Amino acid sequence: VDGGGKVTMWMISNHQSCWVCFATDEDDRTAEWVRPCRCRGSTKWVHQSCLQRWVDEKQRGNSTARVACPQCSAEYLIVFPKLGPVVYVLDLADRLISKACPFAAAGIMVGSIYWTAVTYGAVTVMQVVGHKEGLDVMERADPLFLLIGLPTIPVMLILGKMIRWEDYVLRLWRKYSNKLQILNSIFPGIGCPVPRIPAEASPLADHVSATRILCGALVFPTIATIVGKLMFSSVNSNLQRTILGGIAFVAVKGAFKVYFKQQQYQRQAHRKILNFPEVEEA
Repeated sequence: VDGGGKVTMWMISNHQSCWVCFATDEDDRTAEWVRPCRCRGSTKWVHQSCLQRWVDEKQRGNSTARVACPQCSAEYLIVFPKLGPVVYVLDLADRLISKACPFAAAGIMVGSIYWTAVTYGAVTVMQVVGHKEGLDVMERADPLFLLIGLPTIPVMLILGKMIRWEDYVLRLWRKYSNKLQILNSIFPGIGCPVPRIPAEASPLADHVSATRILCGALVFPTIATIVGKLMFSSVNSNLQRTILGGIAFVAVKGAFKVYFKQQQYQRQAHRKILNFPEVEEA
């Protein structure tokens, strides 16, 4: 019996078993087998067709991706039939295009942003100075200066918008509001002491604030032109009228913003958390 058991175990151990579909060589004697890695035992052998499907799932359409054994981490040796000269050239061209496309897309994106900034700068110059005067200025200017100077206009507007001068005014307001009685007469309760100092979020922490800065900076020349025409129509110079309109808009908007943020600060400082209502047991 002992000898027969040993023979039976020896026969079982010599059977090839696929670690993908768990079939043996007795189930399909025509199947092609392969041992693609250093594994031994039950994971040594696998059907060629089963391994091909498993490799396809791992490569996910990228036939050049490397695939390794999940057990011993040995890389599979994958070979392809030799290509003809025409197919080889087409395959090489396809690979070169695939590698060059990300760089080309980045270049197109940068170029689009640059020429958009140039166009915006030219439109801003004509809007601020005047359409006819702006065209005359750009025609007399050096082309190199225009290619460098025009795209810096939106950049400078965005950088200027990021200067939050209202926050500095607000800090001074909170620091010296108790000493300035005129503020208390104009805005009652503005200098009252607060029971706590509330936490304030960073203005650029929220993506909405970043988009507001971008939109506010790019629309600022248009607003300055409109405010200048409404409030300083007696000024003949388009440039001076736009500058005065921009200063007036920034000052008025900043004053309202400082007052609004201070009111929000006071509201947060006087916030209270109520006791949980007790429910009487029946």
